Amino acid sequence: MTLSAITLTNITRDNYEDVCDLDVTDEQQDYIATNTWSIVQSVFEPNYQARAICLNNKPVGFVMWVIEANNTVSVWRFMIDHHFQNKGIGREAFKIILGEIKQTIKPVKIIIGYNPANLTAKKFYAKFGFAETGMDDEGEDMMAEVICQSLTAHS
Repeated sequence: MTLSAITLTNITRDNYEDVCDLDVTDEQQDYIATNTWSIVQSVFEPNYQARAICLNNKPVGFVMWVIEANNTVSVWRFMIDHHFQNKGIGREAFKIILGEIKQTIKPVKIIIGYNPANLTAKKFYAKFGFAETGMDDEGEDMMAEVICQSLTAHS
């Protein structure tokens, strides 16, 4: 498997079913909304950007980000199917995701939220320079952000 074959692709009539069929491990179920729900949100909210994460043109993951006010982007969803985890795909995909966000939107900062019990997510995002800023307003998710001028992949 070559990680250079990882791409981001728009969700289309041709791939949405494959993206909806992607799933995380049983242990990760409580940490993320379903891809189906996220795709529905992205269809009706113009600031929501959804992409399939593909390996050799086959969906293996999903990401959705939201363009907020003040040149801020929030990554709301990021998942890799359980069959493709622990192979470096997530790390490479996240580099590509951050690159696309920076090229198309020119954000000042990028924010991500995750369940504070998800230590794997905390460590993963920290490798990209994300620093925790505290819990969200609902007290459910830990929020972390990175200022785009300092954005680099520390992998």
